[in-house]
Amino acid sequence: MRAVAKGDRAAFEELYRRTSPWLAVRLRRRCADEQVVAEVMQETYLAVWRAAGTFAGVAANGTAVGWLWTIAARRLVDAFRRRAHHAQPLPVAEAVAPAAEDEALARSLGDDVGDALRALAPELRQVLQAMVLDGLTVRETAVLLGVPEGTVKTRARRARIALREALT
Repeated sequence: MRAVAKGDRAAFEELYRRTSPWLAVRLRRRCADEQVVAEVMQETYLAVWRAAGTFAGVAANGTAVGWLWTIAARRLVDAFRRRAHHAQPLPVAEAVAPAAEDEALARSLGDDVGDALRALAPELRQVLQAMVLDGLTVRETAVLLGVPEGTVKTRARRARIALREALT
């Protein structure tokens, strides 16, 4: 990121080469419209190129990938808002099978927590993923999932209660 911040195009190309497949998969899991995914990818990497100097990962103990995902998730929420404003709902990607990142998370958290996460209803797991893993606000999660903010809060509460019961 330091090299990208200094305007090193080769470093930026390497960052893109290493992260774009992963980022595209994560975005596609949240939006089925390929055009929107492509626009969000472009906006994200443009923002990274322009703001690489503001990345404080070393001082904040963060990672470039986490920072990249935060930018992309916010750009996706913006795309949902733009479409909602123009009354064109975006098709939300349907989860057919657990994603590799969900499986890895469940394995890394241990058997009990992993089992508890897998036992959650999909709509509860989506809210937890958006708010906890992706770091989105209640409002951003509501826009991303296409549900009211109150529903997001209720699902988050239900998920916490279910996890607490499963782990006690």
